Amino acid sequence: MIEWFTTVQVFVALAAGILCLVVGIVGRPPNDLTLGAIVLVELLLVAQLVVTIVAPIVGNNPTGSLGEFYIYLISALILPVAGGFWGLIERTRWSTVVLGVVGLAIAVMTYRMGQIWFIQGTP
Repeated sequence: MIEWFTTVQVFVALAAGILCLVVGIVGRPPNDLTLGAIVLVELLLVAQLVVTIVAPIVGNNPTGSLGEFYIYLISALILPVAGGFWGLIERTRWSTVVLGVVGLAIAVMTYRMGQIWFIQGTP
């Protein structure tokens, strides 16, 4: 994992989550902006997957449990797809709010992945 990239991911996911929450609270259905923000979060997660597959090969090993890390990462990869699908199926303000919650959840999960990789020691 790359520390600065993880920080960027957290801030992008936070921004996407807040944007979607505000748009949803205003009462608008999902649009290109909100869905595009979640797609950007998903693309960053896919890039993170590639980085974390390569990182241990080049000697950048996690300090915590690799299994726990990948459970977080796979779960985080599924959330934007599920939220985006919901946003496309149910075109109401609440699906935009769900996209916001997905963005905020991804921010928290990415922060936790950074803790597992960089800070948490194995017992």
